[in-house]
Amino acid sequence: MFEVLRTVTLKKGEGRSLKAGGLWIYDNEIASVIGAGENGCLVRVNDFDGYPMGIGFINDNSKIRVRMLTRRKDAEVNEEFLRMRVRAAWEYRKKVTDTSSCRLVFGEADWLPGLTVDKYEDVLVVESLALGMDRLKDIVLRLLTETLAADGIEIRGIYERSDAKVRELEGMERFKGFLSKPFDTKVQIVENGVKYYVDVAEGQKTGFFLDQKYNRLAIQKLCKGAKVLDCFTHTGSFALNAGIAGAESVLGVDASELAVKQATDNALLNGLSDRVTFRTADVFELLPELEAAGEKYDVVILDPPAFTKSREATKNAIKGYREINMRGLRLVKDGGYLATCSCSHFMTQELLRDTIAQAAQSTHKRLRQVEFRTQAPDHPILWSSDESYYLKFFIFQVCDEK
Repeated sequence: MFEVLRTVTLKKGEGRSLKAGGLWIYDNEIASVIGAGENGCLVRVNDFDGYPMGIGFINDNSKIRVRMLTRRKDAEVNEEFLRMRVRAAWEYRKKVTDTSSCRLVFGEADWLPGLTVDKYEDVLVVESLALGMDRLKDIVLRLLTETLAADGIEIRGIYERSDAKVRELEGMERFKGFLSKPFDTKVQIVENGVKYYVDVAEGQKTGFFLDQKYNRLAIQKLCKGAKVLDCFTHTGSFALNAGIAGAESVLGVDASELAVKQATDNALLNGLSDRVTFRTADVFELLPELEAAGEKYDVVILDPPAFTKSREATKNAIKGYREINMRGLRLVKDGGYLATCSCSHFMTQELLRDTIAQAAQSTHKRLRQVEFRTQAPDHPILWSSDESYYLKFFIFQVCDEK
């Protein structure tokens, strides 16, 4: 499993991303592959002139042909190497975030490409999207549970959510199921003082969007005594943070009936059912109806799904972000607040800023930026990996033109 079976040599002038600190080598960057070994095996990577570039794992089925595990030419990939990676990931989380529920492993940003592990209290949820890492997954999870146990944290169950379509691009079947003894997959967590039921088996992604943890906390100070509209609420996280902060009333909206049911359960769990309510509706259709009815809100929150998952679809995504921000801005009271974001790494900070500015101009609103935020630090941004920087979150005060 840990034997290096093939040698990859780059074309002259290629590997620029790798040399800048990235972890991916694309198929068109490779001059030759020598040696026998199945897909997912470890390979040594050399530059065109034979200079050693490190060790990764290869997959001939993927356009991302090699994902690097280390750039050190003297490194040996073995169990101790993986233990070091896992321990470093855990020690980092202990420094930067509340670890009761957090992302323990964030793929390339933790130098464990293709692997995501989330911790919900005493349950782990894993997503494996790269063949080479899939072969190492069981070892990594064992090392992770041992590392946590050394700090007195006993993990009672592990569930895998490797059901994303992208696995098929790696030549793998989708999988969802227990990697431990079965347990109740409805897990209760606490974040920012708010209680949630997280459905690790049927919820979005791994069950909950941990990346917005401190963005949810940031809106609390705006919501005391406020009338709040939370769009694309999912299981109610922003709405519940508004409610726990003392909002007068909160309406959360989502197109998913399952999400709205879970959000309603979460409101009941927190004793907020009298002030925080939810509605199943298409946000793009509902907002014009609210505007026509003369509704106005002190705080409007827009947390849409990624409108683009490819560079080619960015132009249409811009239209979607511009439209939803225009509709949201029209519902904010003069002097109220808009929290708006994008979770697509193709929608850059500059592109999102310009799109929001166009929406403000079209609706004759003036914006005063309160904050710009990104994903929580347990989802670290690796500067040499653009894909790791995906969440951009703005808070504005909205003023009518005066």
